[in-house]
Amino acid sequence: MPHDDHSEAERIGAAEAFFMDLQDRICSALAAADGAAGFVEDAWQREGGDARLLAAGSLTGGGRTRVLKDGAVFEQAGVNYSFVSGERLPASATAHRPELANRRWTAAGVSLVVHPNNPYLPTTHANVRYFEADAEGQPPVWWFGGGFDLTPFYPFDEDARHWHQIAHDLCAPFGADVYPRYKRWCDEYFYLKHRGETRGIGGLFYDDLNEGGFDRCLAFTQAVGNGFLDAYLPIVARRRDMPWGEREREFQLYRRGRYVEFNLVYDRGTLFGLQSGGRTESILMSLPPRVRFEYGHVPEPGSAEAKLADYLKPRDWV
Repeated sequence: MPHDDHSEAERIGAAEAFFMDLQDRICSALAAADGAAGFVEDAWQREGGDARLLAAGSLTGGGRTRVLKDGAVFEQAGVNYSFVSGERLPASATAHRPELANRRWTAAGVSLVVHPNNPYLPTTHANVRYFEADAEGQPPVWWFGGGFDLTPFYPFDEDARHWHQIAHDLCAPFGADVYPRYKRWCDEYFYLKHRGETRGIGGLFYDDLNEGGFDRCLAFTQAVGNGFLDAYLPIVARRRDMPWGEREREFQLYRRGRYVEFNLVYDRGTLFGLQSGGRTESILMSLPPRVRFEYGHVPEPGSAEAKLADYLKPRDWV
């Protein structure tokens, strides 16, 4: 853990201010891109809880869950800001860091998922987050995490190259090894082991970041959060008006099932939220509003749907 001159209040305050501003800017940009619908805010507070149900003890804090529904471009988009504290970290947060078990904790962050109407416009996910864990007589432990990833159903090389070029460029000021390391981590993290495929074409994923001190880690997290719109909005502009029909819609709904599988089986953020007694409605806002499952579905060989399989494996895009 590097030496840091900031107090706990200064660290948490700086992270919180950025996250709240980021939520505002992303919601404004997505609503403008949609043009027909805006976000409805659900502000919520948590004060304690039923300790029989909460693996992390009583929770305090709150957040702003914002959801856009039935827009011209986006079937559903959710952008959630939360700031919560608990008495002890749940198992999902300490499985790979057992030395933090039972510490008091504070977490703040922004998470978002966008499910477009048009099957040619990819689903996307992003989040940036800050954690701090404390124990009596021990120095505080803090870290940042986050990233963004893209899940196309009808993929285009142009979109994948653009997405990864933005990811590469925002990482470049922080070191030549940062993009390849976090790109690989994303490919490995968003992987459905039981399907033998990645969730999409990846992007960036990082966690436990505290190298170089708080200011550097915050600056990198700001670059990731700010870079999301640069990565996604040009793809929205290119794909939003492509014609589509029932075949494409049915395939989109089928492939959304993979998104559900990953979030409910593997996603650490979902597991942490549920295990810590978080607000279920906000945690599960990432799920698509409509989805279908089909036993033994195999796309027609040579079809546009079959093409997706070639993209569900790691590849270098930059």
